[in-house]
Amino acid sequence: MNGSPPWSPVRRDWLQRHPHEGRQPHGVSVRTPRTPFRSVVAYAPAGVSAFGLSAVSGLFADRSHLGLPRFDFSVCSDSAGVLNTDVGMCMPVQHGLEAMANADLVIVLPTERRPLPLSVALNQALGDAFHRGVLIAAYCAGSFLLAETGLLDGLRATTNRSLAACLALRHPTITVETDALYVDEDQVLTGAGAAAGIDMCLHLLRREHGVAVCNAVAREWMVAPRRESGQTHYVPSPSEIGTRSLADDEDARLADLLVWARNRLSQPFTVSELAKQALMSARTFARRFQAATGTTPYAWLTDQRLDLAEELLATTTLSIQEIAGRVGFRSNGVLRTQFVKRHGISPTDYRQRQRSASAQRPRQ
Repeated sequence: MNGSPPWSPVRRDWLQRHPHEGRQPHGVSVRTPRTPFRSVVAYAPAGVSAFGLSAVSGLFADRSHLGLPRFDFSVCSDSAGVLNTDVGMCMPVQHGLEAMANADLVIVLPTERRPLPLSVALNQALGDAFHRGVLIAAYCAGSFLLAETGLLDGLRATTNRSLAACLALRHPTITVETDALYVDEDQVLTGAGAAAGIDMCLHLLRREHGVAVCNAVAREWMVAPRRESGQTHYVPSPSEIGTRSLADDEDARLADLLVWARNRLSQPFTVSELAKQALMSARTFARRFQAATGTTPYAWLTDQRLDLAEELLATTTLSIQEIAGRVGFRSNGVLRTQFVKRHGISPTDYRQRQRSASAQRPRQ
């Protein structure tokens, strides 16, 4: 061994064809400029999670009658035919791996099958999709399958807790973030357990199509439109539950505070004021807030304000200065600075892109 990483066949092939790019094939995309995805292909392995399949098909269903983007959603497997799910149901699958050739987004669904085999054909199909600039997402056991292709080498990723240790051991070049709901590495995204797959897909909708589209889909599904990728999904063991009465009371007050703050984003909050509203000391508040949200009060407020700004930019004709005031930024310059940090473009450019995307949607 010379210390070089064990590149997968997909990676080695990429390096041979692109020697000038060094050892960083991930992040290289031909989607320049990137257009929001429309064609979504879910890869369903044998023993696919029926819940996972239902979730992604529902999230990317056609809602063009509501003024939302029309998605072309399809399911593929290793070959067309009948596929067994994890609950013993048989479902017809009309497409084989060739369906990925026309995808803008490929989602690798989880399976209960163990071990998790990666066929040569699937390895090639995912690698080809990646090199065309297709977005690739996976969660739970699907993250493990994606890792087997080598496309996660050198990146951060997450998966189900029961697979995290095995993933880290088998793929030491991947930084496994055990407590993350999902991890966004631009062209490649991974999610944790089954419910976190919904969070990951909503994040993709928000990132690619805007907060208004994401919120509309989330409202229909009656789920939170945004849970931060750093928010943990730890569940206490039964032995801990009896000691949590005080913590549960603090969590309830904190949940009320989040709703209260979201409805008053135009106000210039301080951490001390938020702690007082939650009936906590500043020190306890900061600790409980970090534990519950995975971030700081300031960062959370900034995210909420940017989310609202995105929605107002996409759905209203308010001026940038008016929007800045409504969401709690002290000037349109502060809004612009924060917006560029998140999106890499100005609020004005974001609004123009949202209007262009809306104009391209088919009229009913």
